[in-house]
Amino acid sequence: MTTTESRPAGTSADPPTGKQFVKFSFFRLRDDVRAAPPADRAALASELTALIERSAERMLTRTYSTVGTRADTDFLIWQVSDDLGEIQDWHGALLGSDVGPALQRSHSFLSMTMRSIYSNPLHAGAGGRDRLRDDGGTADYLFVYPMVKTKAWYQLPQAERQAIMNEHIAVGHKYHDVQINTTYSYGLDDQEFVVAFEADNPGRFLALVRELRTSRSTSYTERDTPMFTCRRQSPDELMRSIGLRG
Repeated sequence: MTTTESRPAGTSADPPTGKQFVKFSFFRLRDDVRAAPPADRAALASELTALIERSAERMLTRTYSTVGTRADTDFLIWQVSDDLGEIQDWHGALLGSDVGPALQRSHSFLSMTMRSIYSNPLHAGAGGRDRLRDDGGTADYLFVYPMVKTKAWYQLPQAERQAIMNEHIAVGHKYHDVQINTTYSYGLDDQEFVVAFEADNPGRFLALVRELRTSRSTSYTERDTPMFTCRRQSPDELMRSIGLRG
């Protein structure tokens, strides 16, 4: 299990600084749009696909279906860019398109990548990442949730927090087939972190979270919901999944 929440012990560096902007945008297709004639839905599918392709030309863009996993959202667009303005401009184009009124924006999380302040005792020779992988994502599923730590967590001495994180990291490394992308939202959005796990098997992620619930770090979690189970799909597959194409 790789994590941005780790850095080799003994590494000296300037305080970590945010690098990339990360945007998790969850959308729901309005029911009246889904009931529209096939030709109208197909036109919206073509426009939404073109917008997603335009995003992929400018920044790392991944698409996921949440159909059948939640009632309040149908799909996720995950975007990563070095320039926040680039993300904002794309969303402005979406709102100004014919697709904009057809969608409800049910959830939205903004964060940045940043190297962790915690060392990883299990990987003393490798540093944590301050940029997300650019392979476009290879796992079948993505599990996303915002997280907020308690005020008491930040009052603990650094050495005690590191010891608690050591336990947390040890549990995570037992699930080497689950990869975590931790991004940071301090001052940017309501949550403090956005955590995105990639895995091919949802049951493995369930087992990981169940085991983490017994770790000491959980007692310092104030909020870690809502949780989203997302299935990786190409834009064309996504259009069929959400009902814009037959």
